[in-house]
Amino acid sequence: MIAHLQGKLVEKTPTHLVIDCGGVGYEVHISLHTFSLLPNSDFIKVFTYLQIKEDAHTIFGFIEKSEKEIFKLLISVSGIGAGIARTMLSSLDPKQIIQAIASGDVTTIQSIKGIGGKTAQRVILDLKEKVLKLYDLDEVSMAQNNTNRDEALSALEVLGFVRKASEKVIDKIVKENPEASVESIIKQALKSL
Repeated sequence: MIAHLQGKLVEKTPTHLVIDCGGVGYEVHISLHTFSLLPNSDFIKVFTYLQIKEDAHTIFGFIEKSEKEIFKLLISVSGIGAGIARTMLSSLDPKQIIQAIASGDVTTIQSIKGIGGKTAQRVILDLKEKVLKLYDLDEVSMAQNNTNRDEALSALEVLGFVRKASEKVIDKIVKENPEASVESIIKQALKSL
């Protein structure tokens, strides 16, 4: 119903804005991602999503249209309400959420406050196909990198290394060389641990 709001920024907090549009002040709920992207000017435009419930009409605002689309995808999943979707977009940036869904990374999605294992799996199950289609992602290469990382991580755990420390080292290696084989990831990680 309300696609965007454009007007004078009257109030700004990490969780909401008040935008004056022609003398009417609209309270707009935002994520930390949107908060971090807010311009320094008084005049702003935010893309909006209006949620209508029996007891409230709530406007959610986004600086980027892509974040709004991800928000709409997330709330389409059973068990994910607008509040949890906003928490997800505050905890991870939209690209990280897309990557986690596309690669089936339950751990990353489950790391968000308020999301348990079953809900994280449901998010991936319901949205993986949509995300891969919408964002033209290559599922195979992402899954390949993810399994190499996971195999290397479990190998290091078997060798007695602490999971948290191993994860940091492995993530750094995979980031620098996404095509690294399991063996080379383990060898490089052993040098750093």
